Amino acid sequence: MTAVREALDSALVALGASGVDSPRLDAEILLADALGVERARLYLDRDLRVEGPAVRRFQDLVRRRSVERVPVAYLLGRRGFRHLELEVDPRVLVPRPETELLVELAVAELPRGARVVDVGTGSGAIALALADERPDLEIAASDAFADALDVARANAARLALDVTFLHADGLPAGDWDAVVANLPYVADGERLAPEISRHEPREALFSGPDGLDAIRAVVARAAGRVAWIGLEHGADQGASVRALLRGGGWADVRTERDLAGHERVGVGC
Repeated sequence: MTAVREALDSALVALGASGVDSPRLDAEILLADALGVERARLYLDRDLRVEGPAVRRFQDLVRRRSVERVPVAYLLGRRGFRHLELEVDPRVLVPRPETELLVELAVAELPRGARVVDVGTGSGAIALALADERPDLEIAASDAFADALDVARANAARLALDVTFLHADGLPAGDWDAVVANLPYVADGERLAPEISRHEPREALFSGPDGLDAIRAVVARAAGRVAWIGLEHGADQGASVRALLRGGGWADVRTERDLAGHERVGVGC
């Protein structure tokens, strides 16, 4: 039997030594999961102890996080996104907080009843968040990879959210009012953190020499057909995405910044 503080301190040493960016947060999340409690209880319940199967579970989670650098979301099998909890695994990218900005913009700006497609949906994060927050929209979600669509469909079924899923490479055929997409935007050869490079699906990350191949293809197909488009992109790709959108004929083109102040979402309307 081990005290909570001792278990956390031990995990902090291992996680910190391995170069994990947020060792304390990760240790708390993993210990709470091993004990089957909320994080707050680690500090509020003075009688809480780490014992029995929880010891082995916590040790294994810390080992996989520190040595193998498995993302926390894959270790737990879930990730919070907007107001939802999504099931995730290595078939799909881990949903990022930055992507919530794209949802926020679409929720605020899309007209009632708009027909929206989320291209490259992965876990279904964007499409499902829109279905949850804007049930008036007609939402479809596409992906080129059947394994990713399996994850997205399972999330939709579990959350009882109405989204049509399409197996398609790039923008699927259809009469769309709006396109939202978090497409691959990492340049080939760019070095990524081991959590990403070792475990997340490569096809959802890399997109040509400048990272813009997938975005370029969707913009080309949407040009002249779609009234509103929102595209997540890399922090140094804002100017390039704006140029692509202007070239596609959208009159009002802008870039929105994420909470860290980085250019993150290109919008054309």
